[in-house]
Amino acid sequence: MAPEIRKVDDSDLTDWSLALNTGFLRPPKAGKEEVDIRRAQIGEELDRVQGAFDRGRCVATFRSFAQRLTAVGGAEVAADAISNVSVSPTHRRQGLLSRMMDRDLRAAKERGELLASLIAAEYPIYGRYGFGPATWATLWRVDVARAGLDARYSGPACGGRVDFADGAEVRELGPALHERLRARQHGMIDRRELWWRMNTGLLTFPFHQWTEPFYVVYRSPDGSVDGLLAYTSDDKWEGKRPHDTAEVLEMLAATPAAERALWHFLFSVDWVTHVTTDYRPPDDVLPLLLGDPRAAQVMTYADFLWLRPLDVPRLLEARTYPVAGSLVLELSDRAGLAGGRYLLDAGPDGATCAPTTRSADLTMDIGELGTLWLGDESAVRLAALGRVTEEREGAAALADLLLRTSRRPWCPDIF
Repeated sequence: MAPEIRKVDDSDLTDWSLALNTGFLRPPKAGKEEVDIRRAQIGEELDRVQGAFDRGRCVATFRSFAQRLTAVGGAEVAADAISNVSVSPTHRRQGLLSRMMDRDLRAAKERGELLASLIAAEYPIYGRYGFGPATWATLWRVDVARAGLDARYSGPACGGRVDFADGAEVRELGPALHERLRARQHGMIDRRELWWRMNTGLLTFPFHQWTEPFYVVYRSPDGSVDGLLAYTSDDKWEGKRPHDTAEVLEMLAATPAAERALWHFLFSVDWVTHVTTDYRPPDDVLPLLLGDPRAAQVMTYADFLWLRPLDVPRLLEARTYPVAGSLVLELSDRAGLAGGRYLLDAGPDGATCAPTTRSADLTMDIGELGTLWLGDESAVRLAALGRVTEEREGAAALADLLLRTSRRPWCPDIF
């Protein structure tokens, strides 16, 4: 008999957590501490947790939760965030993920969520479910000696200040700062109170080794908290000389002055010879802050946030557009959730989108719209790849004028 796909109840959480650990190649156990954290993480959304059960044993896991995502222009849209997806090696290629995904996406559409989101552990998996990569991330390693910054640096030249803080202060100050940045940075997602507890060491999974980081807060000349930095150091010496690497866990800056001040501070820390960044937007200013941008070597450049449209008209109406224009999009959707032909009339004053019988200008899979929606990708480039078909000459170039953004979207959070 095929494994049963069903919602998980509280009594299943130990078995479900064990299956999740098995799928992620973590030690195959799940104690009370871990299950309690899972229970707190899930909260009141237990009805969105699924499992596949074979003869009473959980062999696949799937969870979704309500998420708020910032669109181009700062509007907030409701997303179905998908996480904790695993299938045990004994039950691969049996369609378990497909069945769980289908149940979740249909429920999300019924709830009125505009799209689904996820962070893909592996690139090839999620395109077949209508997802497309919508943001990318870059991780740099910087050779401090080559960075070419002023060795006499003693604090921000702007009149602001940097101070060390502790986890309690971060839990107090961080959420408001994050929301300020999220309100204008398209691609960012909301953080729940539990996120701040888990990322300041109050709650940690047993399989995660917690190292207390250094926290640094930037305050502007008027005293407002405009930036937050968290980093660790490996305390490494060779030949009686320090060779410490500072690993950035988080760098949030609500203003350019805060961003410059926090980077300059970190590069001025004695004994630090290298800095590795957190996942930054690919067009981050960091390399150009350095006297020698070549000191920043790209260690990782990869897809990050993937999106799957569920309500095309509302999704396209939620974002802003820099110029006026009209496009007819023909969208194919194998799942039958959001396909169709839509007329987008957009401009600086707003947009309308509705089904139409007019001839299509561009034809694409629903996942390609997920890739284009946040403004990171070029429709012209996708047309060159054969992933978008231009039915009317110049339509792809018009799509770029309407959809692309001057700065790339950024999602700093794994979920």
